[in-house]
Amino acid sequence: MAKPITVTDSSFQTEVINGSNDLPVLVDFWAGWCGPCRALAPTIEQIALEQEGKLKVVKVDVDSNPQWAGQFGIFSIPAMLLFKDGKVATQLVGNQPKTSILSKIDSFL
Repeated sequence: MAKPITVTDSSFQTEVINGSNDLPVLVDFWAGWCGPCRALAPTIEQIALEQEGKLKVVKVDVDSNPQWAGQFGIFSIPAMLLFKDGKVATQLVGNQPKTSILSKIDSFL
């Protein structure tokens, strides 16, 4: 059963940038104090499970790991970036329904 992988500033390059050369990587930038982030968490977990083998799903706590959030201009959370071939392919901001997330990333899978 696939679950989102927790990524830190130190593992981001390997797990996300380099990892997106094999599979697209959906990054959920979140924080524990963020209500919409907590509301989105079950959706992110469902996507990780349902897209196993086609998509890697990771979570980055922006409070503990601000480096990459700052580098990619994440000012509002939750925010999701989809990486493919080492680059940002698309992004979503805010708590989105699963259908919206999937329709936005589907063409990259």
